Amino acid sequence: MVAASDIAELDPRAALRSTFGFEDFRGRQAEVVERTLAGQSSLAVMPTGAGKSLTYQLPAVMLEGTCVVISPLIALMHDQLRSARANGIRAATLTSADSDWRETQDAYRAGELDLLYVAPERASQPQFRDFLASARIALFAVDEAHCVSEWGHDFRPDYRMLRPLMDAFPGVPRLALTATADRQTREDVLAQLGIPDDGLILAGFDRPNIRYAIRHRDNPVRQLADLMIERPGPGIVYAQTRRKVEDLAQKLAAATGRQVLPYHAGLDADTRAANQATFVASEDMVIVATVAFGMGIDKPDVRFVAHVGVPKSIEAYYQETGRAGRDGDPSAATLFWGAGDFATARARLAEVDEDRRNAERARLDALAGLVETAGCRRAVLLRHFGEDPPAQCGNCDNCLDTPGVTDVTELARKLLSAVYRTGQSFGMGHLQKVLIGAEDDRVRQKGHDRLSVYGIVEGEEARLLQPLGRALQARGDLLPTEHGGLALGGSAREILKGEREVEIVVPPKRQRGRKRGGDEANPVGDPLFEALRELRRELAAEAQVPPYVIFHDSTLREMISTRPTTMAEMGRIGGIGGKKLEAYGERFLSEIARH
Repeated sequence: MVAASDIAELDPRAALRSTFGFEDFRGRQAEVVERTLAGQSSLAVMPTGAGKSLTYQLPAVMLEGTCVVISPLIALMHDQLRSARANGIRAATLTSADSDWRETQDAYRAGELDLLYVAPERASQPQFRDFLASARIALFAVDEAHCVSEWGHDFRPDYRMLRPLMDAFPGVPRLALTATADRQTREDVLAQLGIPDDGLILAGFDRPNIRYAIRHRDNPVRQLADLMIERPGPGIVYAQTRRKVEDLAQKLAAATGRQVLPYHAGLDADTRAANQATFVASEDMVIVATVAFGMGIDKPDVRFVAHVGVPKSIEAYYQETGRAGRDGDPSAATLFWGAGDFATARARLAEVDEDRRNAERARLDALAGLVETAGCRRAVLLRHFGEDPPAQCGNCDNCLDTPGVTDVTELARKLLSAVYRTGQSFGMGHLQKVLIGAEDDRVRQKGHDRLSVYGIVEGEEARLLQPLGRALQARGDLLPTEHGGLALGGSAREILKGEREVEIVVPPKRQRGRKRGGDEANPVGDPLFEALRELRRELAAEAQVPPYVIFHDSTLREMISTRPTTMAEMGRIGGIGGKKLEAYGERFLSEIARH
């Protein structure tokens, strides 16, 4: 540990190598670290998996004093605590779940902590400010900083109370970190945390290792089972209700033979904690959860994230899909959606405060644009966050299998006319029967067989009614009524008047049931790889930590490719710092020598 007065003599890359086992920084990590070491405050917007925690953990071991980390969830703090300690960093948490709080406070006062993790609810209290004054603080790090902003998708009011705490220590730099913040949110975070505008470090939002795909939901159990076959390894499935979580977990376990567990707020605390712990420690388990799950998970080897239903916004979608592939290995983000998802979401807009309704409607429209696009999904995502990406990414469903686009303006006018002439109170099924001229008792009882729109759709147009109906509902041109019908909304009247054209995406037919994902990163079946994984499991069990805390898969792969024979050679492998080399190096060398 060195004093701030000796900043010029610090060598961040030497500390990076000795602590974390990496030869150099990634992306804009170096810029963030250098600003912090120079005593400057920053807001770093970095994609998930870009190594945000390293940007405060490294200064914490280099500077005199303790880095105080404000983090939103206890589970997230404990995950980061395990990883930090595995790298030899002196870290502790001060939460309601910790029984060793007296020892932690004593260690802080004695200057024996590099990192102290706390929740915003504790950090905002005056007595905690008095406690911090009893020792030297090196840095304030605010994790998940989008929670500070009322425009952020996970707004936490207690985050707005952090400014007085930090203002009480004027010489201490502030580092705010988030993976998800649009322009409005970024501006709000800077203002709320007292960080100058020139402290914004925007590292970009692209996650090139994630393959994005969005598909219409028709049989979610079959569709998810296919995805689980394509993507071996841990996965997260997000469902919108507790009942759906339970149902999917049971059916997916039966359909695939894999371990699948539920997670939602309705489970008792012990079951919830046990299911989460099992998932964190697993190398192939799937968890089905409500969106309450995931923000507190720092698991790097999640191979897929699936949504059964649309999320709240593009920001929420990006945050949730970002839990896949944090280790940089190929991963998938797949969304299965239905028209009813948007109908429900638009109906809920009426419950939103009027001053926020337009902003929330714009977020929903942006999400509909992502779902409905015939272009590159990644480009839509990145443009939403203010970037200027290439027209194609080569790693989303639309880039890999280009969908067709068809002009359905006349068909849209027929459908909207049917909605209007039937009184704007019937659902899509009834409207289809009217338009195709079906012999149906209810159609006749309502007198809808005598309308001018009866039987005006046939052939290829009839097959396009369902995708058109979904598209118009996603865009808000058809809105749900109180009793399950559809009414005109959005641009419907402009379409009827011939003032607006309508195009829809016709997705290509997809092959089912591939045996394995085509971009599986790990050498499955390699005897040495399997032996190293088994050794990693044994060491993880001994240390009572998840296997990834010992080594990531990428580190095991480098062991296979280089086959080190000495501790010095082992120490040159990425991800093996001094502490891990000392703890595990000999065991892995012996295992490699046996193969």
